[in-house]
Amino acid sequence: MNACAAVIGSGFGGLALAIRLQSAGIATTVLEARDKPGGRAYYWEKDGHVFDAGPTVITDPNCLKELWELSGADMTQDVTLVPVSPFYRLSWPDGTTFDYLDDDRQLHDQIAALDPADVAGYRRFLEYSAGVYVEGYEKLGAVPFLDFKSMLRAAPQLARYQAWRSVYSIVSGFVRNEKLRQALSFHTLLVGGNPMTTSSIYALIHKLERDGGVWFARGGTNALVKGMARHFERLGGAIRLGDPVEAIETEGGRASEIRTRSGWRGKFDGVASNADVVRTYDMLAHARGRRAAAKLRRKRFSPSLFVVHFSTQGEWPDVPHHSILFGPRYQELLQEIYRGSGLPDDPSLYLHHPTATDPGMAPPGKATFYVLAPVPHLGRAPIDWKAKGPAYRDGILRILEERMMPGLRERIDHVFEYSPGDFETDLNSHLGSAFSLEPILTQSAWFRVHNRDQVIPNLYFVGAGTHPGAGIPGVVGSAKATAGVMIEDLVG
Repeated sequence: MNACAAVIGSGFGGLALAIRLQSAGIATTVLEARDKPGGRAYYWEKDGHVFDAGPTVITDPNCLKELWELSGADMTQDVTLVPVSPFYRLSWPDGTTFDYLDDDRQLHDQIAALDPADVAGYRRFLEYSAGVYVEGYEKLGAVPFLDFKSMLRAAPQLARYQAWRSVYSIVSGFVRNEKLRQALSFHTLLVGGNPMTTSSIYALIHKLERDGGVWFARGGTNALVKGMARHFERLGGAIRLGDPVEAIETEGGRASEIRTRSGWRGKFDGVASNADVVRTYDMLAHARGRRAAAKLRRKRFSPSLFVVHFSTQGEWPDVPHHSILFGPRYQELLQEIYRGSGLPDDPSLYLHHPTATDPGMAPPGKATFYVLAPVPHLGRAPIDWKAKGPAYRDGILRILEERMMPGLRERIDHVFEYSPGDFETDLNSHLGSAFSLEPILTQSAWFRVHNRDQVIPNLYFVGAGTHPGAGIPGVVGSAKATAGVMIEDLVG
């Protein structure tokens, strides 16, 4: 009899794991609480506008293509990826702009305009990034850290690249212009990390982008989710929607059965969770669950996000696909977001303009956007977002109008927000965190939630809370690591 497995949650990590298991002959069922697959990559449709909820930056497309190649299929039959250029447009309150892209001449010219001496420093930084990419991503990105010995084996190379230092610290050793330091360190925010404290290993993101490019799925990130779900079901996998898991029951010290809110029950040989790591252990009907959840609650969690989705009358041809609007403060703002207890009134913003690349995300002559601001999670700032959200939304739109999109507010059609409270209730995310555990060195690799539980031998984890962490390449890498362990355990 073939082995069978359950995957709780249909985010990118959960779907990638399910595809790998099903491709290996393990009958796999995905259980999703919401009415559509995707997890954080949910979406809404309003009057012809498509509003993606989750990640918008796709890097390392090969890690996605591999999911189809496992069964001899081709991703292009389900998903079309379109290149994005520039990768990001960065801007500061004094009017300075910087386009980060993969054209060396244009990039060096822009760096020289900030500080000619930093051109050589940037080249050295890219060499450093290439080195940590090999050690941190190629060698370790899909390796499960199941025991401390695996951490010790990786330690010499991590030490060689001074992994104990922060990304900002490393960048500052190569370039001296403060704006360029911000431009080369902000990427960790896209995976929930503070540039001032996140391990320098995360500088590998620059190599990832420069070599593989930045991409967008035609139809939206949700189209990639749909393509993955379609491929999984084509392989024979099953997806149950709209039925939250309420308990992972155990027998003889092993996960044995899943019970959902509707009363449905299913017995499985292995259970993997793409859900929030704290809430997963809360659902585990075993003493291990209480102990592990209590221990996790004492750890540091990434901040949350306040996201404003909006559409406009008319198009914005001068606004690129991805923009970063730095605020008047950088280090001080990050300290407030990660360690403070209030709501900063001078946020840095990330603007996503999908119709710049794919006009089909909006009706003709209109545009679709979202803009987000990192904010403290609910454990640090227990804000009543229903009361505070509208004013904070208006302040964010005012910044956009003043700095990038004149006349914006009078052209807005649809507008709605997604707050830390929604992360907590819709996504069942501990403290409303948007990225799970904060990716500091002491919460990475072996120190992160393991791909396989240490006590319950057939309970597994995939996604942002386990190794290697958040971001599409990260959670897809976690799926590869977890799948390897599960296939060995369940199939041999």
